[in-house]
Amino acid sequence: MADSNTHHHSLVEPALSAEATVTGWHAYGNLLVDAGKLSERDLDRAMAAQREMGGTLDRVLVSLGLVSEVDAARALAEHLRQPFVTADAYPEMLPEPEGLLPEFLRAHHVLPVRVSDDQLEVVMAAPHDEFVLKALHLTSGLKVRAAVGIPSEIDKALARLLEEPSTAEGDGEGSELEGDAGDFVEHLRDLASEAPVIRLVNTIIGRVIELRASDIHLEPFDDGLHVRYRVDGVLLPEEVVPPRQGAAVSSRVKLLAHLDIAERRLPQDGRIKTRVKGRELDLRVSTVPTVHGESVVMRVLDRASVRFSLEDMGFEKDTLARFNALLARPHGILLVTGPTGSGKTTTLYAGLSKLDSTTQKIITVEDPVEYQLEGINQIQVHAQINLTFANALRSILRQDPDIIMIGEMRDGETAQIAVQSSLTGHLVLSTLHTNTAASAVVRMQDMGVERYLITSTLNGVLSQRLVRKLCPHCKTPVQPAPELIQSSGIGKFLAAGASIFEAKGCEKCRGTGYQGRTGIHEMLVVDEPMRSAILQGLDAGALQAIAVTSGMHTLYDDGLRKVAAGVTSLDEVLRVTQDQSDA
Repeated sequence: MADSNTHHHSLVEPALSAEATVTGWHAYGNLLVDAGKLSERDLDRAMAAQREMGGTLDRVLVSLGLVSEVDAARALAEHLRQPFVTADAYPEMLPEPEGLLPEFLRAHHVLPVRVSDDQLEVVMAAPHDEFVLKALHLTSGLKVRAAVGIPSEIDKALARLLEEPSTAEGDGEGSELEGDAGDFVEHLRDLASEAPVIRLVNTIIGRVIELRASDIHLEPFDDGLHVRYRVDGVLLPEEVVPPRQGAAVSSRVKLLAHLDIAERRLPQDGRIKTRVKGRELDLRVSTVPTVHGESVVMRVLDRASVRFSLEDMGFEKDTLARFNALLARPHGILLVTGPTGSGKTTTLYAGLSKLDSTTQKIITVEDPVEYQLEGINQIQVHAQINLTFANALRSILRQDPDIIMIGEMRDGETAQIAVQSSLTGHLVLSTLHTNTAASAVVRMQDMGVERYLITSTLNGVLSQRLVRKLCPHCKTPVQPAPELIQSSGIGKFLAAGASIFEAKGCEKCRGTGYQGRTGIHEMLVVDEPMRSAILQGLDAGALQAIAVTSGMHTLYDDGLRKVAAGVTSLDEVLRVTQDQSDA
């Protein structure tokens, strides 16, 4: 035993013995810094993580994704002044010194390479581990000579050499490839289960509360995984996760969402239910493969923020009165239109929660079901099993509903069923992707719905956008120039000499000048003049003009009312309503 120990101590610096000191590990870290594999700042971070988590610095660096396994092992060999052995030098057959159990070899990443005379040669992940060296010596009765290896390669070799011969033969090349893929997935799974990665993902998700973000974007690029948050409809760049850790972060999110982490070539969708800072959070997770890896987007479905009432959503009194009147009708179609992310579904949910679900049967068909509503039957569309909007709607009508909500009118078939449902005495609520309220009528015609059916079923169309509200802490009053009053048309809502407000930016709003969002709306009600215009086949522009003469405020006008009230800025209204040319 004395020989073995002497031999070992000649190779291992005292600083890296079982009582590994900070100095010894710092010297090891400096080797990586000198080789350009690690920055000083990252080394300090890793040393701090090592103090907190325990373990050896080489494993901490790898689990943090700061250094590759190969670089960590190579530097360790250089530091210990021991040979560095890679997989191509491993033996075809495993020497079997007496008493060495496979469980022990696996647990400590030890691969016996050769037994000669009174000496056992091994490749180890941690040749500085006195306990393992002593155990190897006592069990085998041989002197131990250690070299440094790469942990994943040692594990792979042990799996290959220790498995039953029958499974190793006969399967040929295919199984080997599958093994490689399996090992990679296992490696990813292990990485994703490491404490630093878990902490990092928790931090990324936790930020949504303080930022009030609606989405988290994890986007892989050459220089790492870019993290961005959508706050009040605008993306804010945050940190960049180093490339080596990027895959582990994505895998951690996929594990949480119960997705297949082995599948990195196809898009996947999942859900995470989590508790962050005392708040229940639902995250809808979507992954798609990109050139540099998987892009992951998490839509935050914060249950606390959805208990909106229509009154809190920025409706002006006249618009809200019209919308409530249409909600109260026993049958017909009520559409909410706007681009993606304009709060259409939230408005419909708020509308549904106003309705009495105890005396009426309310059924929704959605893709996906974003929030679960009390007392309302919600159906999730599954295209894979042919549960489409159209198929679900056909079955719904046999469920004796009073009110049906369709997540989105995507095609002519869905539109036709919606029309049929409203003709048979149901109130149908749905959303449509159009820019103005009037163009929804034209879109229905394009979907193949006859004009006479539109006039007899469509009750009204609400078009909406979300504008950012000025930060109450830093908004600054300005006196608009006469030409601005003239060109913007704000004069009709602004008292003479009154100020409007502009965004300035402060700490509270992270320098953006805005905090939170509110809706601007236009409510087109299908009345007699509108019906005759639709039957004549007039275009969206003409229908819009008729609606305005009937008392509709356009989105832009509604925005101007919010500007005059000091809720938002003129720039913001112009930004959000510049797509009004849609026909």
